[in-house]
Amino acid sequence: MPKKIFLIAAARPNFMKVAPLWRAMAARPDGLQPLLIHTGQHYDHNMSDVFFEDLGLPVPHVHLGVGGGSHAQQTAGVMVKFEELCLQERPDMVVVVGDVNATMATSITAAKLHIPVAHVEAGLRSRDMTMPEEVNRLLTDAIADLLFTPSRDADDNLLAEGVAPGRIKLVGNIMIDSLVGSVEKARRLDTCARFGLTAGRFGVMTLHRPANVDDPDTLARILDVLVGMDIPLVFPVHPRTRAVMSQHDLGAKCGLTGSLIILADPMGYYEFMNLVVHAQLIITDSGGLQEEATWLGIPCLTLRPNTERPVTISEGTNELATVASLAEQTAIILAGNWKKGRVPDLWDGRTAPRIVEEIEQFLTKR
Repeated sequence: MPKKIFLIAAARPNFMKVAPLWRAMAARPDGLQPLLIHTGQHYDHNMSDVFFEDLGLPVPHVHLGVGGGSHAQQTAGVMVKFEELCLQERPDMVVVVGDVNATMATSITAAKLHIPVAHVEAGLRSRDMTMPEEVNRLLTDAIADLLFTPSRDADDNLLAEGVAPGRIKLVGNIMIDSLVGSVEKARRLDTCARFGLTAGRFGVMTLHRPANVDDPDTLARILDVLVGMDIPLVFPVHPRTRAVMSQHDLGAKCGLTGSLIILADPMGYYEFMNLVVHAQLIITDSGGLQEEATWLGIPCLTLRPNTERPVTISEGTNELATVASLAEQTAIILAGNWKKGRVPDLWDGRTAPRIVEEIEQFLTKR
């Protein structure tokens, strides 16, 4: 009888992490039965459905339909509905990825029902408790039975927090599994041409963190700097960011019309990755893009005071940036003087099979 595994997906960054896990588990039908549970944090087409289509994921086994709302509303909504589902279906394990609210909410719910929890991307720490994601990481790692880490610094973080070494499994970066499997197809798309861009002569930018976009004055200062840059920048605008820009008319106030900034709607995985693989630089506040840029060897500026992925700085092509430093750092990149970096260990596209092996061993012993 195969073991029933709930794979939790809530928001766009989760889908790239869940897809290789689903495929690796589905390839072992006698051992594991993966069931995709979509909590619904991202629920519109561009932020959700198109990613399922691009990544070859099945229709979710269950869609909890929790949707948006405050942190408390999302967390409570997920916990209530997920508890009902677990009591009905009694999974053998719940696998969570990343650090969104649903990651923490489903982990707590499962742990209280004595269902084993595995956390993929465990041990990442920004040490910035103003980030809701940091709270989610700490709580999830405190109660998960298996902690799958992407790099050795994550192991060190967990050990320093007193986690038993037997719970920690260094498996590599699950995001890179999706990237390795899709990069050649992404390269062949015509997204760059449709935007009138020349490969290697434009940048890609994403902004969605509350610290960068919720305050219109902060967002305006960032946009003012970006408008002044001498390179086209494709900017797929997150719904959260677009709402602030629209409410405060920042497009007009910051002179986006007629600038080299190209505003776009959120894109599917392959479309967006076509832009990324052909970009000269990346400006972001996203964790996943830091990792993808490192694997691709593309210079990356992370517009944050910290990162939970320091290996992208110590070994990769990423550096932290501020509004004040952004223009100078960009000039260094455009002059060709940026560091080359290297791909961290085990970022090889085979993380999902390693995770599946560990899960099977755990469940067999249990």
